[in-house]
Amino acid sequence: KMRLSVASLFRASRQLNNVVNGKWTTTHYTIKDRSKDPRWAEVDMTRVADEYDVVIVGGGPGGLSAAIRLRQLAEAAGKECRVCVVEKAAELGAHTLSGAVIETRALDELFPNWSELGAPVHQKVTAESIAILTEKGRIPVPIVPGVPLANHGNYIVRLGHLVKWLGEKAEEAGVEIYPGYAGAEVLYNEDGSVKGIATNDVGIAKDGSPKDSFERGMELHAKCTIFAEGCRGHLSKQVMNKFDLKEHEMSYGIGIKELWQIDPAKHRPGYIEHTMGWPLTSTQYGGSFLYHIESDGLPLVSIGFVNALDYTNPYMNPYQEFQKYKTHPSIAKQLVGGKRLGYGARALNEGGYQTVPKLSFPGGCLIGCAAGLLNVAKLKGTHNAMKSGMVAAETIFPDLEANTTVTPSGYQPALDQTYVMKELKACRNIRPSFNSSLGLYGALAYSGLFYVIGRGKEPWTLQHGKPDNEKLLPKESCQPIDYPKPDGKLTFDLLTSVSLTGTNHEENQPAHLTLKDDSVPVDINLAKYDGPEARFCPAGVYEFVPSESGSGQRLQINAQNCIHCKTCDIKDPTQNINWVSPQGGEGPKYNGM
Repeated sequence: KMRLSVASLFRASRQLNNVVNGKWTTTHYTIKDRSKDPRWAEVDMTRVADEYDVVIVGGGPGGLSAAIRLRQLAEAAGKECRVCVVEKAAELGAHTLSGAVIETRALDELFPNWSELGAPVHQKVTAESIAILTEKGRIPVPIVPGVPLANHGNYIVRLGHLVKWLGEKAEEAGVEIYPGYAGAEVLYNEDGSVKGIATNDVGIAKDGSPKDSFERGMELHAKCTIFAEGCRGHLSKQVMNKFDLKEHEMSYGIGIKELWQIDPAKHRPGYIEHTMGWPLTSTQYGGSFLYHIESDGLPLVSIGFVNALDYTNPYMNPYQEFQKYKTHPSIAKQLVGGKRLGYGARALNEGGYQTVPKLSFPGGCLIGCAAGLLNVAKLKGTHNAMKSGMVAAETIFPDLEANTTVTPSGYQPALDQTYVMKELKACRNIRPSFNSSLGLYGALAYSGLFYVIGRGKEPWTLQHGKPDNEKLLPKESCQPIDYPKPDGKLTFDLLTSVSLTGTNHEENQPAHLTLKDDSVPVDINLAKYDGPEARFCPAGVYEFVPSESGSGQRLQINAQNCIHCKTCDIKDPTQNINWVSPQGGEGPKYNGM
């Protein structure tokens, strides 16, 4: 029960008024200390705890593969092993977004009979093409053995459906899965090792005060905690900083995707294509994917555009680049007459081998895209995520019998001996070669010489340079970009697209897009870079609006629009934006994206 004085109520009313009038943008407890807030003085802050052998944060392909493998090992050994997976989406797969063409090698190891078990992996790649786009034409790129984007023998999937299926198999194996619970805090033992995680508190008003419905999150303790949050996981970011795991900064991209139902006469089930070039300039890294898949009896096309986040022009708008790409004659003809069914976006790791951090630390480890294991040259990460989770499980399991914290120090050496790290090492120089003075065509020549022919055995390793957020140039140094208006048939306005994500957040809660300093967006980002957050966000979360005083502008955060892509956490020039988890179960509701 909460007993508040008249003075406390007055202060709470004033704080709410400040939020409503835009004086304060950030009210989240990770920024505003509740211990100094009288509104919280008599709120019971104790948390219930539960004990596990292993807690896994993130119910994607990597986290679920780790959980399944742990239970397989326990079953084979005739031992007990309590495994828990927490997932912030309302159901498994609802936050999963990927192309996706997958290699099944990790799935083959985890479930050799996956086809008989009913895995939703059916559409084999039957034909493929790679091209460099010009404004109106396309230059074919030969697909020869060794080309990273060659996909003979791979499968086109709707990855969210595969994740849901893996979740069913995990539950059958005895894994405890809790969708709708967001990991909000890393817990530590007295010796500094990871103790587990706490789920987020619920029932907090927008002004930061406790509602009558307030409930404290739950503590999940474990001998070992596996972080499998995907790219730029906010808890993974914390442990990387605490244990100084990074030697080189990661480089990122933003992948924006749509799912279309097209004219059956144009549908080529099993056909895939990748392009580079237009609409990007020769100094910008990025490209497209377009996959024809038959699913649920429908002629579908999964189409998307990846824009590297190391771009320098603050007027760049990745969403608009994607819309523009769809107007290319060779792309538009496949979509005209079709209907758009889905939209979404997600940041992805592009750093590769040289940016993979130390993977283990006292009490835990990183797997999958949380560890930066995406092979950007192949545009694939699912098989690496699954394999890393399986290797982590095999390293952790033998040490669980001891009733002590497990530090999986053998995990990284074991992973180094697998195809995961071997393929990342071989293609380590492909992505950074595009950032050199070579340009697009020089980088393609480099890749052909040193990777396709030389198999990545060159004795040097190229680096990515400064972090992506530091590469933006001041607005005076750049030319504004004029993007065409949407036609509502092939290209669409942003908010219409966001409406297809099913995203939802309760409005009366603190914004989970937190600002370390509320003055920075206007004083620095708007003044120096013309407010790039209003353009790099693919969901319309950030908007500069006239201030209530009538003098200048202020940043408005439309947190309810957020689709959890993490781009803002990466590209914000001053790293003032810190993405934290909203209430569990919120965010997008993707269906097989």
